[in-house]
Amino acid sequence: MLPAEPKIFHGRESELADILKHFEQSTPRIAILGAGGMGKTSLAQAVIHHEEIVIKYQGNRLFVACDTAASKVELAGLIGAHLGMKPGNDLTQAVLYRLSVGSPTLLILDNLETAWEPVESHKEVEEFLSRLTDIASLALMITMRGAERPSKVQWTRPFLPSLEPLSQEAARKVFIAIAEDRHPMEEINQVLSLTDNMPLSINLLAHAVDVEGTTAILSRWQREHTSVISEGYDQRSNLEMSISLSLESPRITSTPHSQELLSLLSILPDGLSDVELKQSKFTMQDIFDCKRALLRTALAYLDDHKRLKALVPIREYMAKFRPPTDEMIGPLFKHFQELLQAYVADSGKQSSALYVERLNSNYTNISNIIQNGLHPGHPNLADSFSCTSHFIRFDSAIGKYAAPLVNKVLALLPHSDDHRAKASFTVRVFGGLGTHSIPHPETLIAQTLEWLKTLDDPDLEGMFAVSV
Repeated sequence: MLPAEPKIFHGRESELADILKHFEQSTPRIAILGAGGMGKTSLAQAVIHHEEIVIKYQGNRLFVACDTAASKVELAGLIGAHLGMKPGNDLTQAVLYRLSVGSPTLLILDNLETAWEPVESHKEVEEFLSRLTDIASLALMITMRGAERPSKVQWTRPFLPSLEPLSQEAARKVFIAIAEDRHPMEEINQVLSLTDNMPLSINLLAHAVDVEGTTAILSRWQREHTSVISEGYDQRSNLEMSISLSLESPRITSTPHSQELLSLLSILPDGLSDVELKQSKFTMQDIFDCKRALLRTALAYLDDHKRLKALVPIREYMAKFRPPTDEMIGPLFKHFQELLQAYVADSGKQSSALYVERLNSNYTNISNIIQNGLHPGHPNLADSFSCTSHFIRFDSAIGKYAAPLVNKVLALLPHSDDHRAKASFTVRVFGGLGTHSIPHPETLIAQTLEWLKTLDDPDLEGMFAVSV
């Protein structure tokens, strides 16, 4: 039995056209790759129901969901079941024979990674695929999570690139096709910003909006994040399950620190460059192996500037279920701290332009990393105060004002016994912002004067006098 044709299909028309071009050859071998939730299955379903494919293969179209197959034998058993064969201990030879003597056939193996990824079954699954492609009358298409194709198969060229998020226009069309356009466009765009235009996320959020409305869903997201769209029973109706399956991939579990790197990316919307991966001196010795593992499984991607990033839904999932520890964040905090100190030391010099570029590239990252250390009792609290004051100076230079950071530090000052750290922060805040941007400046000035009395630091006292 074939799967239903996708009811909604927007944004993958160019990929569908490229696949159909491959079918102009007699027996194409096509791999549809991408992250979980990118619409690989829907694209394959659109192919198998396309008019040109129906005419070419008639009733000889097989769509085999491979989620439950953990070995070559189980994979052959699933294919055999779709061919109407009786169950057996190992149907490999029987399946190969049946397909070789029949009419031209299209075989689609959906979610093949379940059987292909495990080390113990990897080789035999690839050999089975190779034998399938030896059949002259068989067209083969697979869908898999990740960005790499099984070897031992002469995939039709040019290779199809891994599926990317939909364009903004296509994402909006998919959303409106499900939830209609009765909602405020501004709120629709806010909802779409939570999806990073991943088809599965759009589909699930649009159905939720259709029931509850955009305002209610945006409010729920603030409290529940990915749980809002994770009430289904399988990977096609549950975003958290889909992401979890990717994290359980042998390609990830064989490089265990890759999950730590993905956890870090969850609080780094700006991503990380190779320079930052190297200079941050992470405790993960295999940091670039971790990067490759995330790219291979499409849990992360490289943006136009070659920065390693994770999509919003994946970041939200990791931040909720596998947030980075202070031990993981520490090296990156120190790296950004040194970068801010160097910027301040070189301020006004020609060399500061380099620091400005790097700080700009990590603007939201730095803000998030600093905020992580702004908690009562945090061992890096004094350093976080110092980093915030340097960040304020950078902010002022580029015409911004990090109000959330400033307000958070001001609220934490009573929780610190480090009078030097507190006085240094307020001196720099007043120096960078003046009194107009600070709530209750008179109270803060009085407190700072009390802290300064305990330090006996004429230079700091002088700086404070000038700043206020």
